[in-house]
Amino acid sequence: MQETEKYEIQIARQQDLDEIVSIYNSSIPGRLATADTEPVTVASRQTWFDEHDPARRPLWVLWQGDRIAGWASLQTFYGRPAYNGTVELSVYVHPDFQGKGIGSKLVSYAIEQAPALHIHTLLGFVFAHNDPSRTLLSKFGFEEWGHLPRVAVLDGVERHLAILGKRIGE
Repeated sequence: MQETEKYEIQIARQQDLDEIVSIYNSSIPGRLATADTEPVTVASRQTWFDEHDPARRPLWVLWQGDRIAGWASLQTFYGRPAYNGTVELSVYVHPDFQGKGIGSKLVSYAIEQAPALHIHTLLGFVFAHNDPSRTLLSKFGFEEWGHLPRVAVLDGVERHLAILGKRIGE
């Protein structure tokens, strides 16, 4: 995406869920971005969608023209009060828009919005072989904070999980 191209990031609406799920499902065959191995349904993602509170744990969509080019979500980490300032960041980009800066726009936006959401730590759980996501997060100062060897099996291949983290305001 060139800087001159217009885009808008906004809170996801119910009518966006079909496209959010479609973008997510498009990532499954590549075996890089998700541990799901079969497509998910809109119905199965409804509770997940409903759990995103715009005031605390938003789900954003990035519009490029009249299309959703990608989305980002913040999810509660570990579910206990002491971790309220820590969230998991997930970013997914439509295949037609990959390599055009959409992921960077979404990560940058999440970092920018974090203080107002009372978030001090962003985490990314990324397969160790997912070089594009690791590169993207590293560009924004995320560092590897953890490495879980062989915790996932994708198509018979054991995969490692990297935990990437970034403190906000440091």
